[in-house]
Amino acid sequence: MHRAWFVAAVTFVTIIGAAAFRSVPGLLIDPLHQEFGWSRGTIGAAVSVNLALYGLTAPFAAALMDRFGIRRVVAVALTVIALGSGLTVWMTAAWQLMLCWGLLVGLGSGSMALAFAATVTNRWFTERRGLVSGILTAASASGQLIFLPLLSWIVETYDWRPAAVTVALAALAVVPFVWLLLHDHPADVGQKPYGAPEFVPKPAPVVGAARRALTVLFSAARTGPFWLLAGTFAICGASTNGLVQTHFVPAAHDHGMPLTAAASLLAVIGVFDVVGTIASGWFTDRFEPRRLLAVYYALRGVSLLFLPMLLAPSVHPPMIFFIVFYGLDWVATVPPTLALCREQYGEDSAIVFGWVLASHQVGAALVAFLGGVARDTFGSYDVVWYASGALCAAAALMALVIRRRGPALTVRV
Repeated sequence: MHRAWFVAAVTFVTIIGAAAFRSVPGLLIDPLHQEFGWSRGTIGAAVSVNLALYGLTAPFAAALMDRFGIRRVVAVALTVIALGSGLTVWMTAAWQLMLCWGLLVGLGSGSMALAFAATVTNRWFTERRGLVSGILTAASASGQLIFLPLLSWIVETYDWRPAAVTVALAALAVVPFVWLLLHDHPADVGQKPYGAPEFVPKPAPVVGAARRALTVLFSAARTGPFWLLAGTFAICGASTNGLVQTHFVPAAHDHGMPLTAAASLLAVIGVFDVVGTIASGWFTDRFEPRRLLAVYYALRGVSLLFLPMLLAPSVHPPMIFFIVFYGLDWVATVPPTLALCREQYGEDSAIVFGWVLASHQVGAALVAFLGGVARDTFGSYDVVWYASGALCAAAALMALVIRRRGPALTVRV
């Protein structure tokens, strides 16, 4: 078996270990509100800082990987995640939540974002890129599947603090695997990328990581496809991480559903997310990615419009159907979006995708905050579900008008 598949496997496990932090915010809203009296808008603001930094850090992390190597950047990122999550157990004020969970975990997680998966895919594979990007994207959902039921049980049985410590330990446990097993480039082990016709020398370290990330942004921002990709992915983030991942559990709890039942439903989304994302990667290798994106966003918007009618004290078949349907579509948008970035921007596609991911997280951050404000203002989340459904319809139309490009654009710095 080609070494690229082993590197992909280590990357998969690494993203799973780092995904524990993605499972916690929705579980902490009610416990922190009850213990400290903080409003849901305040807690949502800390989550929004986390989500925004998750996206804004990604393009710089991709450039840092070109400068210092994947292994060093990822190991430091996991350590920062563990530090930020661990320090939350001693917090007593809202600004400390902003600092620990918002700033530290946001910066660390941003360096572990999908730009990491894009960098590994671009360096180690020339064939099966759509499939590999789908598998690595599904790793985050797999982490959610593993950790959500466990963390919800810990929060309900003991407290939110042991859950935060569990997240810190999970991140630290992956560091040795990264340091010992994650190679930066195929040339490090004397192999060519999977599917490449000839050996590819390892490029020299690229200095000026921040300058390169900004230069690539300014160049890409002069093209129309960049704004369409960024706009659709912002809506993707708003309707997944910002809305469902952050607010589904408290919204279901508002309707009388037990915390563990709601968290288990969110974990089931993770099960089908794995299937949907890998299938989307397979489809992306074979079908037009613009049309795939349009279908994904249209179906997601329709499902969100029905969700307010499905929330109830118990789990019933229509809710299970929504969970399965939404899980299949959760991040199925990533492989075709990544394919379009690669088509448009060539060797700089990982950094461009990092900026597109930043828009994803900005959209998620806005809805994480506005969703909490809407709950405080209206007493329910209904208006947020309907607004997100309408935004998904707009994203479907935007995906269809992205123009095709011949030779990929590459920025030379």
